[in-house]
Amino acid sequence: MASLEQKMIKAELIQRREEGCQLENIEPRINEALETKASDEEFYELYEELIALPVSESSSYIEPSALDEIRAQRPSGPRQLECNLNDDQLYDRIYGGWLGRAAGCALGKPVEGWPKKRIDDYLEEMGIERLVDYIPFHEKKIPEVLKTSTRGNITFMDRDDDMDFPILGLLALERKGVDFTARTMAHIWLEYMPFSTLYTAENVAYRNFVMSLWPPESARFRNPFREWIGAQIRADIFGYVAPGNPDKAAELAFYDGSISHDKNGIYGEMFVASMLAAAFVINDIEEIIAIGLSEIPKNSRLAEAVNDTLAWCREDKNWEVIWGKVYEKYGHYHGVHTINNAALVVMGLMLGADDYERGITATVRAGWDTDCTAATVGSILGVMRGAADLPKKWIQVFNDRLVSAVRNENNNKISDLARRTLVVARELQMKSERKQAVSLVGEASGIWELDSPWGPQVLNLTEGMISWAMEEVDDMKLTSCSFQNPELKFGYGIPKGSWDFEVEFVGTIDGDDLEGVYYPDTIFNGTIKGKRISKGEKKE
Repeated sequence: MASLEQKMIKAELIQRREEGCQLENIEPRINEALETKASDEEFYELYEELIALPVSESSSYIEPSALDEIRAQRPSGPRQLECNLNDDQLYDRIYGGWLGRAAGCALGKPVEGWPKKRIDDYLEEMGIERLVDYIPFHEKKIPEVLKTSTRGNITFMDRDDDMDFPILGLLALERKGVDFTARTMAHIWLEYMPFSTLYTAENVAYRNFVMSLWPPESARFRNPFREWIGAQIRADIFGYVAPGNPDKAAELAFYDGSISHDKNGIYGEMFVASMLAAAFVINDIEEIIAIGLSEIPKNSRLAEAVNDTLAWCREDKNWEVIWGKVYEKYGHYHGVHTINNAALVVMGLMLGADDYERGITATVRAGWDTDCTAATVGSILGVMRGAADLPKKWIQVFNDRLVSAVRNENNNKISDLARRTLVVARELQMKSERKQAVSLVGEASGIWELDSPWGPQVLNLTEGMISWAMEEVDDMKLTSCSFQNPELKFGYGIPKGSWDFEVEFVGTIDGDDLEGVYYPDTIFNGTIKGKRISKGEKKE
């Protein structure tokens, strides 16, 4: 049996080839090490050499992973659209997204990972020529654990990571709002998501968090799955909360995606989130897809696959013909890769523009990551149509119930999740920019001198600022601040480009003395003490 190091380097070799690296010198050495069953130490050294390889200068693709660089490579597009939906209308669209996603996910769940032929053979065996309902159950073909997602056996939306992630994103947005960053999402995972429910890139990222590797390092350290579909399936909530604002949806999706993914892995999430934001306003599916493309690098492999699929869909309306062309050009990618599955999403959207059922069923029948692709197609079509206009046979079976692995969110009404999403969407609409500094008045106000492990700090609770003795570090705004005698809490973000480093303080005040700790304590280890030097009043 292959060791973990052997499995990792095999996967990384594929990943580096797909990125356009020249492997002529290292691939033979890796193959020799695999044949001779070299030590884990040798594989580790080869892995480090492999990951350090640059992309070939001859590559025609330009695929950055930082937000500002991604934006510099995207084509022109409408960054914001006018959305005039009232609360009832917006709720119906958001609810439609949640329900549409659930239906697509449940449809694809029993055959997840199956190739097209296996799905075709199964349906033929079950006497189904045209898929017009959920997949039927066969005890010898489908595991018993998936029975709750099969025809006649669905009474709720069963737990699936495709539905866990929108909830996690919602929790993060409820907590931080416009101050949402990559670190926010990482902390939410650690707090609410069991490690055992995560796979591939998400599993690796979680491991990296535990080792105190934070974005963007958490996405890149020993992670050969960083362009797989995991980020793309997390996009939905960021589109739901940014109706008519594809630019903001893509930005939020970037922060989420960058904790576990790189390059096209991130683009997949940005692409889907911006399409969802546009779907609240635009009724033309090709225009929606074009807006999605306008938020990702134009010379990326993902953009190429999307444009190819669009062309094939314009040439032929037969899903099997389109699938054949997708498979011929992009079938070499792993079954849970972003690029090939995104192509199937585009196919499902084009075919389902006027027919929700056709959209999700054609997507599932095409195979690969069926629950993920159909969930995305169902979500976008659901936002376009709204809950009231979705076919009842696909959504009523859930009885408005969604089961989740997310801590404290194990059993939700889907309608409640939609209402919570609406609240966040309206809050974000009101605050298009980062919040102003948060300050305090009263017993805890004034200016404090803190003795931190990183040197002296001046905490101005009256003005909502914190400054450092180090000259190279600028003053920072407090993003959160509260005092419930004697407990004081405050937080701020240390700018790290697209990946702000979030710091939280929890302590107590006793007169003019302050004592507490910073989190994460792996960085700010030890007790923090401080003295109030002024009770100055807030300036007008």
